[in-house]
Amino acid sequence: MKRKIITLMFVFVAGLLQAQTSFKKDSTLIKSIYNTALLNGKSYDWLAHLSNEIGGRLSGSLNAEKAVVYTQEELEILGLDKVWLQPVMVPKWTRGQKEYAFIETGPGQTSTTDICALGGSIATPPSGIKAQVIEVTSLDQLATLGKEKIEGKIVFYNRPMQADLINTFAAYGGCVDQRYAGAMEAVKYGAVAVVVRSMNLRADDLPHTGAMSYGDTPADQRIPACAISTNGADYLSSALKILPSLYFYFKQNCRTFDDVLSHNVIGEITGSQFPDRYMVVGGHLDSWDLGDGSHDDGAGVVQSMEVLRLFKEIGYKPKHSIRVVLFMNEENGLRGGKKYAEEARLKKETHVFALESDAGGFTPRGFSFDLDEENFKQVESWKPLFKPYLIHYFERGGSGADIGPLKEEGMVLAGLRPDSQRYFDHHHAANDTFDAVNKRELELGGAAMASLIYLFDTHGTTSEMTVIKK
Repeated sequence: MKRKIITLMFVFVAGLLQAQTSFKKDSTLIKSIYNTALLNGKSYDWLAHLSNEIGGRLSGSLNAEKAVVYTQEELEILGLDKVWLQPVMVPKWTRGQKEYAFIETGPGQTSTTDICALGGSIATPPSGIKAQVIEVTSLDQLATLGKEKIEGKIVFYNRPMQADLINTFAAYGGCVDQRYAGAMEAVKYGAVAVVVRSMNLRADDLPHTGAMSYGDTPADQRIPACAISTNGADYLSSALKILPSLYFYFKQNCRTFDDVLSHNVIGEITGSQFPDRYMVVGGHLDSWDLGDGSHDDGAGVVQSMEVLRLFKEIGYKPKHSIRVVLFMNEENGLRGGKKYAEEARLKKETHVFALESDAGGFTPRGFSFDLDEENFKQVESWKPLFKPYLIHYFERGGSGADIGPLKEEGMVLAGLRPDSQRYFDHHHAANDTFDAVNKRELELGGAAMASLIYLFDTHGTTSEMTVIKK
């Protein structure tokens, strides 16, 4: 009995010492990652080129292709084991000349207002559209009003983001259906166009674009759709209360072309122990065209590239094959993410972990995870390693749109979660520009991502370790 107790004590002490040794090793490596990112980072320089030298990178555009070439060249300079382009067909939509709109409260009494076409919308007639306005706050309200009150009018969707939600992405999710499905629903009741309040918590004059859909609406029945700034929406709503019979006029010149060839950009460090098991880090290379796409998602692109550069810089040799994937066409089709997942399944590749950065380049707060309970327990055990860097948010939930199609049983998906309070001030708007990104915040995000990938690479996912042990 005494010998058994001594044996158990020995096993306990040995386990404790092993855990302490592992923690110290992990802590030292993570510190090296952060030091290198903050003292010798590259992400901000890469973003400066993407934003200032190339600019907005709408799918199918010349700028998008310039970004493909640039990031491929930069990944090759890093000396990765593999760098290649993955062909993908993407939609091509152009905005055309700047949009114009005004509110008419009487003959010759007009006030201009700021709008932009929604991505995928058709143009107005060459002379524009002028009609009376019916204001609604939900898609369901259309049925309540009926065709009698809507036909021949412009539907004005004016449900704001819910300001009392601390999670601004939840606030965004609570009203984005107006933008995406507003036109396809309004046309059923005879509307001639739709105007949608911008998805923005701030009161300003910047309209925010974004993807919309016509669903299965025949091409000859589609109606133009635009976004109006939050200040413009408030003014229009106030004016309608005083004068319900006012007119709204707008003109936009957008156009949709046939799909064109583009590419995902992929770079890889081949794993030293598990070369056929893949971990992915990525962001989307395309952006909307109003700004230069610095937060959405230039930041995610350069942070993902930085992860592999950091590993090379500090001499870390990963056990798994680590891939950076710069996805094309997240904004208006998700073609890049779907294509990567499709090719991975055709090649029977085993992906065990994927991390996406697509929430801006603000101060990182933590990560959200799509994973099972056992893997989440492991993630929670790493909290003390992140505490010195003020990373405290570890929650189960979503990950990222581009890596979502990769999801399979036992796989772990994660999304970087920066502070989101200012994100929607810039999201899809003309002020999503390089000057809105803070160098240190950007670098902290890249370091946090590299640290999480290091931990999963070193310790594995729980389901993966079960397979390996068998």
